[in-house]
Amino acid sequence: MLRRILDNAIALFVVIVVMFLFIPLPPQILDILLVVNIGLSIMILMITMNISEALEFSIFPSLLLITTLFRLGLNVSSTRMILTTGDPGIVIRNFGQLITQGNIVVGFVIFFIIVLVQLIVITKGAERVSEVAARFTLDAMPGKQMAIDADLSSGLIDEQQARIRREKIQKEADFYGAMDGATKIVKGDSTMSIVITIINLVGGIIIGMVVNGGDIGDVMSRYCILTIGDGLVSQIPALMISTATGMVVTRSVSDGSLNMDVLSQFKAQPRAIMATGIILAFLAVIPGTPTLPLMIGGVALLSGGLFVGRQMTQQQAAAVAAEAGEGLAPEPAEAAAPSESDYYKDINNVYSLLAVEPIEMEFGYSLIPMVDENHGGKLISRIVIFRRQYAQDMGFVFPSIRLHDSSALGTNQYVIRIRGEEVARGEILVDYYLALEPPNPLGEIDGIETIEPAYGIPSRWILPENKEMAEIYGYNVIDPLSVMLTHLSETVKKHAYELINRAETIQLVENLKQSAPELVEEAVPGVISYAILEKILRNLLQEGIPIKDLATILETAVDNAGQGRDVDMITEQVRAALSRTITRRFCEDGQLRVVTLDAEMEKRIISSLTRNEQGVYLAMGPDLMQQIISQMSEHLKKFSDLSQTPVILVSQVIRGYFSKMITQFYPNVHVLAFNEITNNVQIQALGNITVEAPVRAERRAVGT
Repeated sequence: MLRRILDNAIALFVVIVVMFLFIPLPPQILDILLVVNIGLSIMILMITMNISEALEFSIFPSLLLITTLFRLGLNVSSTRMILTTGDPGIVIRNFGQLITQGNIVVGFVIFFIIVLVQLIVITKGAERVSEVAARFTLDAMPGKQMAIDADLSSGLIDEQQARIRREKIQKEADFYGAMDGATKIVKGDSTMSIVITIINLVGGIIIGMVVNGGDIGDVMSRYCILTIGDGLVSQIPALMISTATGMVVTRSVSDGSLNMDVLSQFKAQPRAIMATGIILAFLAVIPGTPTLPLMIGGVALLSGGLFVGRQMTQQQAAAVAAEAGEGLAPEPAEAAAPSESDYYKDINNVYSLLAVEPIEMEFGYSLIPMVDENHGGKLISRIVIFRRQYAQDMGFVFPSIRLHDSSALGTNQYVIRIRGEEVARGEILVDYYLALEPPNPLGEIDGIETIEPAYGIPSRWILPENKEMAEIYGYNVIDPLSVMLTHLSETVKKHAYELINRAETIQLVENLKQSAPELVEEAVPGVISYAILEKILRNLLQEGIPIKDLATILETAVDNAGQGRDVDMITEQVRAALSRTITRRFCEDGQLRVVTLDAEMEKRIISSLTRNEQGVYLAMGPDLMQQIISQMSEHLKKFSDLSQTPVILVSQVIRGYFSKMITQFYPNVHVLAFNEITNNVQIQALGNITVEAPVRAERRAVGT
């Protein structure tokens, strides 16, 4: 029973607070609750000053509503006591005497100053900051989501970390949206306190003079003190809660608690502290100024600035000495390197020039610090993370990447080579950030116009100080290292099928032998040779299909290898067996948006299949091919607003041949067969490629 009550303590507390509006409270209990209210407001203010981000105190919007209701309930109870008994308790009476000090007019002036400071300065400012923060947070959500997708694609984070970051972004948006509404409650509470104060004063004077028949001087003195005391007791917690509200919504760029931030950032500017001390000391010697206070303040600030500056100088000297010590470490003596002509006199050394690296990346001079781990470069560690992530997703471990500098490149350029040939090139500015332009930016940001190398998105290189403003405008801001790594990762994914070789195929089979030794013994190399298996795996990787389920791939290949089928036909059967994997890869939220072929078009394509000694190939006429390409260009525009990659859905008979034809013109389009999609997926056709009449096709050709 006690546990159930504790689980619902907050709900019971809210109900009791609402009852305060109707049930009279004894003065002793009211005193205790007023002290609890003040203590609770102080505690909330201390919490907001010690958090580093708003989500650490995510219950604040709800807590703000509860504390406001609690304060209003106590205010109504104290008003009832003031108007009925004239004795609301010792807390209100003592606070009233404290602020008035025997002068009612001064007491009222001080009280209304406190109320106006809260209403006009703190509450209104917090309301405006909450409104702007909520709007900017919502506007920046798409850019933050793109940044998470980029980090996930580059292997910097895994699926679980990406899910946590997405949830955090959603919680931030919900929090600032709730804070935008909660600040309206604080504003209404400040207005209501003024109304209650007027009611207490006017109602108390009327009751004291008319009902009780008291003297006007005594009545004014008594009810003014009680009114001021009651207002002050409610306004002190309200002022603290309003300040806490402002603290919460302004913690967006903080790295630690408010105390840590203030100390660290002031200590980082000793010259400003000393300059302020000198100015105060100069003002102290001007005739007519308060010499002693200004001189004390100036000397204190000058001394503090000198002390902080001396500490910073010592820390910098220690850092330089440590770095110099590392640089002066004795190096082992090396034998004199032979000349180039002497080295290549040995014919075995000439053969070393014939080696071709599977993947290599060359850098310009300015990009070397991003790669060199001795200078804090993180590219190698990021590549390791990406290799692990890619192996988990695709079931293929791509070979090591050779990294080296090149004097033939520009200082900010890099080149990616696959088996010795250049396949991608890019240029980045190390001291800038890349801001990807959104479809409808909220504002224009200054920068150097460029094209993002991995996806071809229009972008700008911006200075670090413009990063925050670019995010507010909706730009997706990426650091230079992530730009380069994303380009590398997308290039590796695109050319992964070229990287799998016989040795890697044998390694994959040996790895499978540990879990399915009977299958491997039956299949390889007796039924399926390593060469055929390598071609099957290469076909799958070329179209972005994971080969992680190697057991299913090998079983399906064995079942279909004895029927006289070629490698392409075996690959189609393997794809059908991997239907769940293919569905998961291309389907989103249970839906698959596709472009289809009508029956007449499929008949035309099937009739274009021709067999020769090398196998079956697609011999399609130029008119029919032109119709398909032109219609596909129109349908691809419908995918531009969707996050899904373009997909064409066809029958299994023509899938492989049609895919080879269409990817020559649209490399990013995936062609799937109906039997590769599971039954629980809802297919939505965005368009249909049809056979056009000769006249219409002729008109289209003329218009083109």
